Amino acid sequence: MQPSDYILQPVSDSTSVPHRWLWLVFGLSSGLSVAIFLARVWYTDTWMYFFLNWNLLLAWAPLLLATIMRELAQRRLLPLALLLALFGAWLLFFPNAPYIISDLMHLAPRQGVPIWYDAMLIFSYAWSGLLVGFASLWLVQEVVTARFGAWVGWTVAMLSLLAAGFGVYLGRFQRWNSWDVLVDPIGLAREILYGLTHPWAYPKAIVVTLLFASFMAIAYSTVHLFAAARLQQIGRERTAS
Repeated sequence: MQPSDYILQPVSDSTSVPHRWLWLVFGLSSGLSVAIFLARVWYTDTWMYFFLNWNLLLAWAPLLLATIMRELAQRRLLPLALLLALFGAWLLFFPNAPYIISDLMHLAPRQGVPIWYDAMLIFSYAWSGLLVGFASLWLVQEVVTARFGAWVGWTVAMLSLLAAGFGVYLGRFQRWNSWDVLVDPIGLAREILYGLTHPWAYPKAIVVTLLFASFMAIAYSTVHLFAAARLQQIGRERTAS
């Protein structure tokens, strides 16, 4: 297999069936997470960890935005201004996908429930969030690659993961939310600009951002290589037939 085989190519309409199966898998993954949570509610008669459902709902937002972006691009209804607007909205919500990983910090022994169950509960939500997040990034990278080339596509993908790492820090430790761009845009912009111009004053921000970004870059690249290899195999099988 040639290195070029791993370059993301625009996905044609012929892949709509696999895409539908992916949506089913994403739905089943999120549904399993909710089912584990509801079983815990039934067993303990408490709503502990309810916030995971809200976090998972926010994690789905970038996938919906990326899907809209892809559909418009396929229909040639995505001018540059609209592309930038949708990309900005997508990037705003994208950190919500990996953010659920940081919810593992809430894991602790609790009366009436074994810790292994709560570990599986939180991990299932984290996995579901990461899954839909990577799917949304794949679609965004696909759109950018089709329009500007593979190198630009990968650059946007890696910078988006870096931004997501910083977004996780802002959400987990500074308690900012995606909607704060509307509620308190000046305060959020001031926080970000000061952190960017005085990075050494926030060592935790640097460590959290780089750790999350590095983990996600390796994980996404791994998933991407597997998926790209499979798409290449499907393409060769169709050509041969």
